[in-house]
Amino acid sequence: MAATRKGLMHVDAATPATVPAPAENESLPNLIARLGDDIMQLVNSQLALLKVEIKEEANAYARGAAMIAFGAAVAVVGFALLNVAIAFAVSTLFAQANFSQPASYALGFLATGGFYLIVGAIVMLVVKNRLAKQNLVPTRTVQELRKDKEWLKNEL
Repeated sequence: MAATRKGLMHVDAATPATVPAPAENESLPNLIARLGDDIMQLVNSQLALLKVEIKEEANAYARGAAMIAFGAAVAVVGFALLNVAIAFAVSTLFAQANFSQPASYALGFLATGGFYLIVGAIVMLVVKNRLAKQNLVPTRTVQELRKDKEWLKNEL
C-alpha cells in the first residue's frame, strides 16, 4: 500500500494539478473546454494509478511464483529420494529369494518403476475421460450472441 502511495505521489508529481480560478464572465465554450481538459487529466491520473497498482501486483505474483518454483524443486528432490528409498525397500524383499545383490536392486527398482507407470497411466486415462466429457463451447456466450444477432435483425 505504501508503494502505491509512493507511486501515486510520483504520478501526482509528474502531472501537477493546475486549476485556474474560474473567471466570472467565462464563456460556455471555455467552460466546456476546461471541463474536457479536467476529465482528461482525471482519466490520465487514474490510468497512471492503475499502471502502478498492476506493476505492484505483478511483482508480488512474480515473487510468489519464484517461491512456488523453489518449493516445487525441493519437493521433487524429496520425492526422488523417497522413490529411491522405496525401491531399496522393495529390493530387500527380493534379497530373501536368493538373488544376487545387483539383481535384487534391479528387481526392486523395476517393481517400483512399474508401479508408478501403472498409477500414472490410470490417472491419465481418468483425466482424459473427464476432459472428453466436458463441453468446450461456452453455451451462455453463444446464447447471448444469438440473442444479439436476432435483436440486430429485428432492429435493422
